[in-house]
Amino acid sequence: MTTSSTHADTAVLPRAASADIALLLEGTFPYVSGGVSSWVNQIIRAFPEYTFALCFLGSRPQDYPKMSYALPDNVVHLENHYLYDFAPPPQVQRQRGDPSAFMRSAQLHDSLRNPAMRQAAGRMLKDMLGDLRPGGALSEDAFLYSKEAWNYLTDQYKQFCTDPSFVDYFWTVRIMHKPLWQLARIAEGLPQVRMFHTVSTGYAGFLGALLRYRHARPLLVSEHGIYTKERKIDLFQSQWIRDNRSIFERDVSQIGYFRDLWVRFFETLGHVCYDAAQDIIALYEGNRRRQIIDGAPEHKTANIPNGVNLPRLKPLREQRGASVPKTLCLIGRVVPIKDIKTFIRAMLTVVRRMPEAQAWIAGPENEDEPYANECRALVDSLGLQDKVKFLGFQKIDELLPKCGVLVLSSISEALPLVVLEGFAAGVPSVTTDVGSCRQLIYGLEGEDAALGAAGRVVQIADPRALAEAALDLLDETNWHAAQQAGIARVERYYTQELMVGAYRELYARLTTQADVADPPILSSDAAPFPH
Repeated sequence: MTTSSTHADTAVLPRAASADIALLLEGTFPYVSGGVSSWVNQIIRAFPEYTFALCFLGSRPQDYPKMSYALPDNVVHLENHYLYDFAPPPQVQRQRGDPSAFMRSAQLHDSLRNPAMRQAAGRMLKDMLGDLRPGGALSEDAFLYSKEAWNYLTDQYKQFCTDPSFVDYFWTVRIMHKPLWQLARIAEGLPQVRMFHTVSTGYAGFLGALLRYRHARPLLVSEHGIYTKERKIDLFQSQWIRDNRSIFERDVSQIGYFRDLWVRFFETLGHVCYDAAQDIIALYEGNRRRQIIDGAPEHKTANIPNGVNLPRLKPLREQRGASVPKTLCLIGRVVPIKDIKTFIRAMLTVVRRMPEAQAWIAGPENEDEPYANECRALVDSLGLQDKVKFLGFQKIDELLPKCGVLVLSSISEALPLVVLEGFAAGVPSVTTDVGSCRQLIYGLEGEDAALGAAGRVVQIADPRALAEAALDLLDETNWHAAQQAGIARVERYYTQELMVGAYRELYARLTTQADVADPPILSSDAAPFPH
């Protein structure tokens, strides 16, 4: 297990033996700015009466060189773990392995793949935890190095793998599963808390399930985006996953075996997390329905939309000039899922019709540096060097009063906080038709929709439509109507007070709930999910 001692941020991290709430954070606060991280920061600061222990999960230390946020005073514990910063392998000891244990593992896998058997799968996982402890029949060493594991792996390859490369299959399975034992070791050492709160499924969600079963304390899941959906997008775009089929064997309507294997792996992590949770929160109804489709029990689900700090943002309206700035601003990470390139291409049309227009891209570029370099090269190739500016991370309080229109060109979102922050500061938006953006711009049916359009919505990856919508919104009459609609909508439906009130009720109930349904598991380790 790699901890904060290897982290590039050399500040001494807070440590505590106990806290009220443990937040399980995968690739987000406090080392990544914007989006979910902003929300986490907002939630922690909204509840000074609770103490928080943070467990950060990342890939490798070098990917998170320093904190993007100062820790609030009520964060009493922070530990960092890196799931793909593997220690050198141990000297392998020859072992046979327990055939019956691997049979139970196969039964668990079959149950997880069958929606009708999901409740049985949860019970099987809890029953197997004793076998999975270090030295047990399904320990990490047994799974990675025993003869029985080899037999099981080769049998699975023969039965299910449609890719001809056994070598790629072998290493994919090992790399895919190895972090799960790290999560189990993390679960052994976390401080004692009254409840666990994970802000995603995935690895953090699986850790939450282990902690819930081991300590018999409630688990709350609140998803901003749907983790499995976002991982699918990442996996479909990734270049590191091999597809060894020849050109004659490939069917363009089907994804390669190893991509599908990774997708099913993350779907399984989601199932385990949903089954273990007491409450499952989505930001809006579309995502709640998606959670149910992905296996969340409907009676556990609810919606709590994001809310913004109106007292802080409302004064920014007074800082605006008399005229509408001809500035289009995209606030977000420079990564493929934000589709920065479509925004850049749209600016070619915008500046031809409105030569004084400018585009600002305000967000960190270090998460995917090759993509950021491609975006800069695209600006150069289109001759937009004087019109498109990369500003890096900016404080929104300083940026929003200078913006004419916020642009969100993403191919996937949930309920983007930046759009609401823009409304509160008096800035309308042009967004793609993803997540809840249509709801934010045009409102839900009834009184919400009657407030009017707070901007424009276009289809994804359509630069011309994005440009036309932005130009239409920059018209003074249209802009002022959209501004007033956005202000009215955020003040009525999306305040921090409404959001915090809903979470206050959840925290109050769960921190006092005795989770007697599942007694503590005295020894636990991560279940190896077969394939």
